[in-house]
Amino acid sequence: MSGHSKFANIKHKKEKNDAAKGKIFTIIGREIAVAVKEGGPDPANNYKLATIIAKAKANNMPNDTIDRGIKKAAGDIGNVNYEAITYEGYGPNGVAIIVDTLTDNKNRTASNVRNAFTKGNGNMGTSGCVSFMFDQKGQIIIDREECEMEADDLMMIALDAGAEDFNEEEDSFEILTAPDDFPEVLKALEAEKIPMASAEVTMIPQTYVDLTDENDIKYLQKTLDLLEDDDDVQQVYHNWNE
Repeated sequence: MSGHSKFANIKHKKEKNDAAKGKIFTIIGREIAVAVKEGGPDPANNYKLATIIAKAKANNMPNDTIDRGIKKAAGDIGNVNYEAITYEGYGPNGVAIIVDTLTDNKNRTASNVRNAFTKGNGNMGTSGCVSFMFDQKGQIIIDREECEMEADDLMMIALDAGAEDFNEEEDSFEILTAPDDFPEVLKALEAEKIPMASAEVTMIPQTYVDLTDENDIKYLQKTLDLLEDDDDVQQVYHNWNE
């Protein structure tokens, strides 16, 4: 692999998520509502909803909570007024940052995101200014300690289901797919009862930026913390090699 351990970052995020699970479930619930509004309540016919359900399961959201969210959204379609807006910008030393939001108040969200960049000595850019540095991929991370299957067998299941790539880390396996193939690969792994540490369609950096200056690290962390604490922010992607 590239040498950048995705699993370590995921474990760190999960520790934070466990401390704020209510917020995580609220974020996913909002994504479910928007997906149902756009494509209906059946994940078999709604690719976006299928990917969000996978993310929900990877975050240990109970099945009945997921089902309730879908049913509530299906009965409340006319009242869902969230808008998806993506912001892009730069942190210290040119670190690229993408911020996905769902908001019912664009002015509030834009102001909060701009404030997070400014307080971290960065700046918000125009649409497309950094997204070309990332590839959108389905990404599934499997903890080696939790997986009883041999690496070769796991790789064949993933590739046969349509995965693009299979990578081994010391502590984990990473499966990459095209976004459209993600649900099928996920379904094949679920059929084999393979536990997944993370499963989502995400933005993967093509290259990473190293930060050595303590002030740069402090300011970038400030930006990321402010963004992750914002209720309108759904996902934050960056190319900092933590």
